[in-house]
Amino acid sequence: MTTRTIFERLGAIPTASISDALDALGHPGSLLGIGPLDTGSLTAAVGPAFTARYEPITDEGGTVGDFLDDVEPGSIIVIDNQGRTDCTVWGGIMTQTAGARGVAGTVINGTCRDTTVTLEQRYPMWSTARFMRTGKDRVRLVEVQGTIEIDGVAIEPGDVVVADSDGVLVVPAAIAEEVAERAEKIEQTESNIVAAVREGTSLHAARTKFAYHTLQSVQA
Repeated sequence: MTTRTIFERLGAIPTASISDALDALGHPGSLLGIGPLDTGSLTAAVGPAFTARYEPITDEGGTVGDFLDDVEPGSIIVIDNQGRTDCTVWGGIMTQTAGARGVAGTVINGTCRDTTVTLEQRYPMWSTARFMRTGKDRVRLVEVQGTIEIDGVAIEPGDVVVADSDGVLVVPAAIAEEVAERAEKIEQTESNIVAAVREGTSLHAARTKFAYHTLQSVQA
């Protein structure tokens, strides 16, 4: 029997349960304010983080997307543009290039544009906002594959990014196995509660029986 990878395991679990697991272990991970472009047919995306950081333009100039040449297939690109919503750091050319190269998706602490192209390509995209103004001559790429911080969450290259219709979270690679194990237990517990209710047990009794109210408690 083939052993599932950590990406397959976490990709099979809703971000809600992974978030609960992170809470139980006392680790931050959810990225507030970053949501899916496609709220309808979007499926979950999971992969190792490929990080990129932008800052406001200086007299040095710079680029806004050439790092795509270095992204491995299956990665999820995580871009930190400091949450700016007045200009974009991702557009149609980048969507089509990333899709052609097998990138698993993009997460932006900032803005994307050319959303029609992204939706037509069914490219997985999560961002703070959508806005058409270019980032050229407004922001510049200053670091690739370094540590970035979004919403108090430190993100290292290779950390596990999981994104679905509820949003985005990041699991540190060092604790990914532990998080997956706890999240799987949370999913099983919730399934047990639903099954008990369907068999006639009250919700209160089912939650008490399966210790629902301690699922997210920080464990020693």
